[in-house]
Amino acid sequence: MGCGSCSTGGGCTPNGCKSNGSCGTGGCQTMEVHDWLSNLDMPSSYKPFQVTEIKFKGSRKEFFLNTDNIYLEIGELVAVEGPTGGFDVGHVSLTGELVRVQMKRRKTSLDQVVKKIYRKATEADVEKWNAAKEMEWETMHKARKLALDLRLQMKISDVDYQADKTKATFFYTADGRVDFRELIKKMAESFRIRIEMRQIGMRQEAGRLGGIGSCGRELCCSTWLTNFKTVSTAAARYQNLSLNTLKLAGQCGKLKCCLNYELDTYLDALKDIPDRIENLDTEAGYARHQKTDIFKKIMWFSYQGDENWIPVKAARVKEIMVMNKAGKKAPNLKEEAVQIAAPVVVEKSFDYENVVGQDSLTRLDERSRGKNNQNRNSKNRNNKNDNRRERVSVGEKSSEPGNRSQQNAQKPQQGAKPQNAGAKPQHINQRNQPQAVPKPAHVNGPKPQNAGPKPQQQKPIVKAEGTQNIEGAKPEQSKNKNRNNRRKNNNRRNNTNGSENKPASE
Repeated sequence: MGCGSCSTGGGCTPNGCKSNGSCGTGGCQTMEVHDWLSNLDMPSSYKPFQVTEIKFKGSRKEFFLNTDNIYLEIGELVAVEGPTGGFDVGHVSLTGELVRVQMKRRKTSLDQVVKKIYRKATEADVEKWNAAKEMEWETMHKARKLALDLRLQMKISDVDYQADKTKATFFYTADGRVDFRELIKKMAESFRIRIEMRQIGMRQEAGRLGGIGSCGRELCCSTWLTNFKTVSTAAARYQNLSLNTLKLAGQCGKLKCCLNYELDTYLDALKDIPDRIENLDTEAGYARHQKTDIFKKIMWFSYQGDENWIPVKAARVKEIMVMNKAGKKAPNLKEEAVQIAAPVVVEKSFDYENVVGQDSLTRLDERSRGKNNQNRNSKNRNNKNDNRRERVSVGEKSSEPGNRSQQNAQKPQQGAKPQNAGAKPQHINQRNQPQAVPKPAHVNGPKPQNAGPKPQQQKPIVKAEGTQNIEGAKPEQSKNKNRNNRRKNNNRRNNTNGSENKPASE
């Protein structure tokens, strides 16, 4: 992580430990070295080492002479001498006696260090340096466009400006040699600076750009790895890894450097395991090799037609192979099987109460599934209720007593005279829904005023008691009262058979 994205609050001074970048946490710089001598008191006659290590963009580190004996701390910005004149700005990565150790490690003598440290960076130096860094992104895209116009088989991956804007270094990757003389001419005309082209490999490109690996951590090449060793597919074979290029390749497109980390351990473990494992000839038949546990030194075999695998120690397998070469058969492997203890399942103990399932990666999917199931269940319930309501309404309509009354009204009444056309209509007491009484035919008497139907009013119904009910109103009488009303209506019909011209609204 660079200084722009760490939690330092500006600059390279950490807010937490206040050790000015010497804590070794990796929060301020990448590929840094922990100064374990920073808290030690030096003797009074000690003269500090004049060489200081300075770090630049892309984890580039160089040694500079501190001839003026400027007091420097790790993380400070300093102005140093440029490679071809001018000045550049970088961070102090290491001071003191550890620089002497680093020079021995890199096989750099004191005579080879020529460049000097001018001063601590001033505000003007920092402003000019920041302005130069802001130009790098636009310059890189313009250079890529020029390379495409010239049809050059190269990829410009990064640009590094010098702090005084007098020189720019272009880093590119290519499969072979590239003739970029014409490209340099066009870039010099458009950018008006000195140009240096530097070819780097795929791994160096990934180290400069940075990124996150498949393990979830920052790339090793951009944080601490400096020496890139060759990686082959044999490293994956020794570790019993599947030869899948998508899983074995890193961000750079090459095989992952971490394949070499545990390779030596696997090679030491494989010394006790036979190289070429053939079918073992036993009294029960030929046993075929299935798998090998390298560190436990146990090998599994199985007989033809038997699905059970038999674990055998690697040392015993070597003895059986020697017996087979001598023409002897080994006893049944089931008799020499190794007893493997069942794995112990340890229950996880959380330091917190798992109230909302925050330890589950699929908790959000389960919530969405539960909501969908609830919505489906509610829809099914609503549909069932609607179907029940429709069935009940249809049953009520079919069982209404009003329909029965209409059928009874069509039948001729007992005691009625068919020759009297103007007879009083028969009034039928209805239980649930009263029906409209047909209009009586008046022969001799005048038509009553309230007998005519009104267009906007509902038709009145005359009951035997003289009360009027509006059509569609619910009856409030019980069954016993309806029976009494029928008896009264029958008695009145017998008494009023002679009055034919009496109006219906009496």
